[in-house]
Amino acid sequence: MINTELKKTAAILLSGGIILYPTDTIWGIGCDGSSPESVQNIYRIKQRDDRKSMLVLVDGIPMLEQYIDNIPPQALELLKAPVKPTTIIYPGARNLAENLIAYDGSIGIRVTSDPFCKQLIEICGKPIVSTSANISGDQAPGIFREIKAEIRNGVDYVVNWRQDETAPSKPSAILKLEADGTIITLRP
Repeated sequence: MINTELKKTAAILLSGGIILYPTDTIWGIGCDGSSPESVQNIYRIKQRDDRKSMLVLVDGIPMLEQYIDNIPPQALELLKAPVKPTTIIYPGARNLAENLIAYDGSIGIRVTSDPFCKQLIEICGKPIVSTSANISGDQAPGIFREIKAEIRNGVDYVVNWRQDETAPSKPSAILKLEADGTIITLRP
């Protein structure tokens, strides 16, 4: 089941499609993080201002190194022993869709621990956008059944995995890494 779902989902992503999928935190809307057209479609689905950047998921530190200029030692320490899923906003984003990168050149990236997401990223060989499955400004859904029909109908594919879970999920912690190495907690 999981292998079939992974192949089907990867094919959608690699053809420029938008997916609705479970992550290591909440359900997300995703696409190929290197495709400006796909990224723009997510902004449209979420009715989100495209000046608000979104984060991407990667499968490990080697992939992370491809999308930012430098991983400071402080970030490496955080990545080696995460207490919970943590998104780090790094300066010096590169090799991603330009409309995904914030105006200051930064990007939020999370090294995912979710087995489905990790395998999906490995198959695609690209980072996957992950933004909450809600209209911008609305509450992020904690479980699949809370996702509005408008979102479910707006994507190209809804991943058939973990839809029946009833324990509410929570968003990741968000830390911002400044150019001087200072770490700021934006969401604990």
